[in-house]
Amino acid sequence: MFTGIVEELGTVQSRQGDRLRIGAAVVLQGSDLGASIAVNGCCLTLVAQGPDWWEADVSEETYSRTNLGAMKPGDPVNLERPMALGERLGGHIVLGHVDAVGTIVSPAPALTVRIPRDLMRYVVEKGSVTVDGISLTAFHLGDDTFDVAVIPHTVQVTTLGHRRVGDSVNIEIDVLAKHVERLVNHD
Repeated sequence: MFTGIVEELGTVQSRQGDRLRIGAAVVLQGSDLGASIAVNGCCLTLVAQGPDWWEADVSEETYSRTNLGAMKPGDPVNLERPMALGERLGGHIVLGHVDAVGTIVSPAPALTVRIPRDLMRYVVEKGSVTVDGISLTAFHLGDDTFDVAVIPHTVQVTTLGHRRVGDSVNIEIDVLAKHVERLVNHD
């Protein structure tokens, strides 16, 4: 599990077939082979590492359902290690399982994101949503859009400072809303 509090802005170094190499430093501290690391909110497994890089095997399923498939060398990515038991939960509960790819309608700091209409039922006013792995608070809900006020610090230390109109972002809806719906609608 993750919190949506980005620890480091990494850089895509290469993609060769299913293997994705990310330049990083902070998230490698205490991370060994098999560790989970969220990349733009997508949970990946560390399968190889060097002093300032790590690699993950990424399936075509993941590439096709996230913005990772469009990444190229030099692109910045948000990185986060999973939370450890007993740590503060600074954002919200994030699984690293991307629900959809959204589109930037208006860039940060007055961020507006368009997502598939059927996912809007899970987004609530002043509720949590994850955009590229960043825990944010949604407001001004539309039929297929929501707004987020992004503080300058978040713009500086995440991919949101690099995102422009039309860019794709990974979206993870609050898992609690999905569980409640499943419990209520289960026969």
